[in-house]
Amino acid sequence: MSFAGKWLWAGLVLLVVGLLGGSQPSEGAHLRGSFTVDQFFRFLIKFGFQKTEKHSQQNTESDTFGYIYGNVTSRVNFTVPVTLAVLDKHNFLEYYANRNNFDQDVACQRMFDKLDKVAFNSKCNKGAEADYLRRIPCERGRLCADEDSPANVVSGSQFTYVISDPNVPRFWYISMVACYQNVSTCQWHHYDYRKYHSEPPEIDFDIQLVNGNPNRQSVSFFNPLLFHFSFDHQNTLEMYLIFFVIYLVMVPLQIYAVRLQKHPVTRLFTVSLLLEFISVCLLLTHTVRYAMNGVGNENLAITGDIFDIFSRTSFMLILLLLAKGWAVTRLQISVSSWILLMVIWIPYCAIHVLLYIWNRTEVDIISDIDEYQTWPGWLVLACRSTMMLWFLWELRITMKYEHSTQKLDFLLHFGASSLVWFIYLPIVAIIAVNVNPLWRYKLLLGITNSADCLAYCVMMGLLWPNRAGQYLLLTGSNYAGMDELDEFNEAPHIVHSDVLRVGCDDDYADNDDDDEIETLVLSTDDLLNTGSNGGTGPEPAPTIVSGGGSKPLILNGRSRNHL
Repeated sequence: MSFAGKWLWAGLVLLVVGLLGGSQPSEGAHLRGSFTVDQFFRFLIKFGFQKTEKHSQQNTESDTFGYIYGNVTSRVNFTVPVTLAVLDKHNFLEYYANRNNFDQDVACQRMFDKLDKVAFNSKCNKGAEADYLRRIPCERGRLCADEDSPANVVSGSQFTYVISDPNVPRFWYISMVACYQNVSTCQWHHYDYRKYHSEPPEIDFDIQLVNGNPNRQSVSFFNPLLFHFSFDHQNTLEMYLIFFVIYLVMVPLQIYAVRLQKHPVTRLFTVSLLLEFISVCLLLTHTVRYAMNGVGNENLAITGDIFDIFSRTSFMLILLLLAKGWAVTRLQISVSSWILLMVIWIPYCAIHVLLYIWNRTEVDIISDIDEYQTWPGWLVLACRSTMMLWFLWELRITMKYEHSTQKLDFLLHFGASSLVWFIYLPIVAIIAVNVNPLWRYKLLLGITNSADCLAYCVMMGLLWPNRAGQYLLLTGSNYAGMDELDEFNEAPHIVHSDVLRVGCDDDYADNDDDDEIETLVLSTDDLLNTGSNGGTGPEPAPTIVSGGGSKPLILNGRSRNHL
């Protein structure tokens, strides 16, 4: 089996193993863990709930409510309960901003100052309608104290929030905080465990967030493609499935092509395509598992994203090499050009990876910005734009010294399509700034993956064996004298003669006015045909003798002298 074939099988094996095997879970729509009260505050998740249909009713086929349900218990008895808060963005931002006050008693009072006016409490605020808060931990085997409607609680759970928003989809923010409300004074205080325990007690939680009723998980009422997904990530599974099918067709075809046409360009492109295919396999595996259990596999997702970065950057390297004329007008690139290319390309790859790490570790999940709205993101876009300008510069030089009409036409179309690939990301990133965060992720994911897939399809067509030979130097292995050819391509293609007429009859008429200098333009194809046909065809191989004055130009074995 070929090297490329092994990569294809490796991608398929990763997909199957990821779906069937065990894995380390990610922070998804199914949350499991513990909260230690000495942390004071722990943010759990930001989740987008879909718009509720106007005629939606609970426990019916038209149920489009969002649900948050689960169990929150502790192995230690709490003297007073702490708080679980489920808030929309309007109420969450002020609550979240006050969490870092040095005096944690003051922090609790400020965090809940605004919420006290809108959040229902059976002792202190009976007139409020918003159901934002739960006192935790709950007693094992029983419903939480704040659940006054047991019929609304999902089976097997201690608490349930029903999210309804008939206007628009919205993000909701779930957190735990070591604050409690004094039922006598209705004042908020910090739960100082040192007054009640020798060690900070832990609260164990098992919480799920879904779009749709978890009590109606049948064919009629349960949509696994939407159920566990936050609204901003819905339909990503279908997207990855489409790209998986496309690459599943493309990869075997490209492996077939590279076996017919063994050249560094096609091999490099095959590696780039395989990297993208493996990336899609890993991301699809994570997304399928997430759809099944609301957890997925974070390690697979991260690995898939890294493979995607390497695929895109290696594809950019192919574009730069072709722009420099590699496999178009020359088969070799000078050492200095390679060094310059690597000095620029390798840091670009590193910056791209660092941006990804920054986006996962440094960007606050509370914020509504994407990766291209941070300074590393702008740096990547600036580097990409710089690479695009360099690409255009190299392409201009290559076209300047290439006079084959067929190759010039190829370079023109290649440059135009490559320019679209270079420029689309900065444009989309600028447009995405003005897109609602609930739609932004899907917009960026869909456009970037579609653009990359289209670029791979175009490149695959250009490098296909029965077409590439028309304008690329991909076939054959005997290119003796290519160094001299490269030097020739980088110099003016001018052969001087006092009088030169190519394509005329054998008879030359003497003309005193023919003392002007004419120019013979030769392309790379002419020189290659010269080297490959010498002595084998019906006509003798052309010999070119260039120089000034009246030196003869010999074509097809016949001397044309100026008399």
